[in-house]
Amino acid sequence: MSPTKIALIVFACVFGGALLGMFLRVLTPEHHRRQDSHDIIKLGMGLIATMAALVLGLVISAAKTSYDTQNDAVKHSAAKILLLDRMLASYGPETKEMRDLLRRIVAYRFEEIWPEDCSPPTGLQGPVPNSQAFMAGILQLSPKNDAQRWLQSRALEIGSEIMETRWLILSALGSSIPLPFLVVVVFWLTIIFGSFGLFAPRNVTVVAVLFLCALSVAGSIFLVLEMDHPFQGLIKISSAPLRYTLALLGQ
Repeated sequence: MSPTKIALIVFACVFGGALLGMFLRVLTPEHHRRQDSHDIIKLGMGLIATMAALVLGLVISAAKTSYDTQNDAVKHSAAKILLLDRMLASYGPETKEMRDLLRRIVAYRFEEIWPEDCSPPTGLQGPVPNSQAFMAGILQLSPKNDAQRWLQSRALEIGSEIMETRWLILSALGSSIPLPFLVVVVFWLTIIFGSFGLFAPRNVTVVAVLFLCALSVAGSIFLVLEMDHPFQGLIKISSAPLRYTLALLGQ
C-alpha cells in the first residue's frame, strides 16, 4: 500500500476518533464527566501522548538517518564508478571492452532504479550486463609494468567497494516499519483524539482545530513512510550524481 493511502487511513482513524469522542460526549452521563474523572482521563491520555510522541520522534529520526545514509551511498558510488573508469582508461586501450561493460552496468542500474528519469533513453539493448563478468575481466588483465599492476590492484579494490555498497543499498530496500508497530501507534493516536473530542465543546472552531491536528499527524506518518522508501515517491534520492557519472563514462 502506498504511503499516501496509509496516511489517509491514519487521518480517517485519528479524526474519526475525535468525532466519535464528541458523539460519545452527548451519550455520557453527566456524573462521568465531572472534574475528578476529567483529571484521571487527562493523566492517562498524557501518558499515552508521551509514549506516542517519543515513538514518533524516534521513528522520524531513524527514517531520516536511513535516508541520508543511502543518499550518501549513492553519491559515493557515483564518484567511485567514475574513478574506476578513469583508472581503467589509464591502464591502457585493452580495457576498452571493460569500460563499455561498466557503462552498460551503470545504465542498467540507472534505468532500474530511476526509470522515470531516463530521458534521453540510454538505448540499453541486449542481455543484462553482469557485474561479476566485469570483475572477472579485471582479474584476467595481464599487467606489463608496476604502474599497470598498481592500477589493476586499485581497480579491483574500488570495484569490490562499489559492489559492497550496492548490496548494502539493496539490503535496505523495502519497508523497515513493521505493520503491527504502525497499527499500535495509530491506535494510541486515535484514543488521544477521542479523549479530546470527549471533553471538547461542539462548535466549528473546535472541529477545525481537531481536523488540522489530525492532518498534521497523518502528515508526519506520510513523511516517515516516504523516507522509508528513498528510491520512489515524493521524497526520493536524486539521480543527479549517477546521471552525471553516466554522462562521463567512457570519455
